[in-house]
Amino acid sequence: MPGEEKREEYALVLDFLSTGKSGSGRGEPLAQLIGEEWFTLLEAVPKPGASMNPAERVYIGKAEREKISLIKSRITYDELTEHARSELPSMISRIVKEREQHFVDVFNNAGPLNIREHSLELLPGIGKKHMDAILKARTEKKFENFKDITDRVSLMQDPVKLLTDRVIEELQGAGRFYMFTKPYVKREEGGYRGRR
Repeated sequence: MPGEEKREEYALVLDFLSTGKSGSGRGEPLAQLIGEEWFTLLEAVPKPGASMNPAERVYIGKAEREKISLIKSRITYDELTEHARSELPSMISRIVKEREQHFVDVFNNAGPLNIREHSLELLPGIGKKHMDAILKARTEKKFENFKDITDRVSLMQDPVKLLTDRVIEELQGAGRFYMFTKPYVKREEGGYRGRR
């Protein structure tokens, strides 16, 4: 339907709390997840008797779900458990590697943000020199994969690490611009806006 917000279809488990969050008093099982499409951080209630392991891929779309009963809410980086935070970089790296072409296209197609800044400069570790080298290399020939980027741009750091670091920055709410995630905005009425 036009205007309907897209939602995450699949997510990776960051943490599974079989007795819920400590201090919540409710004791219901809870899973903290990261969506594969927009890196949305979510809390979900598993189906009765369902168990999940960190790094497990679960379906969270609108059709029949095997393990997830309901998506409780979208959460912030600060609401992640310590374990979920420790899993986050490796889960983001995994998503980036699995969707390599999508992220290589970022290097191939990224444009300026304004007259002074280019969106490539939002990636940690990319300054004017690297940006110029990337733009020059992609004009000659589009990048084919992550290895192609590091081979053709001198002194380029691992693109997967750059992208992972950027996604974490965005999830922490640190920047003015968002390349890969949608900013978390809590509604006044207590609901949640944005992709879940």
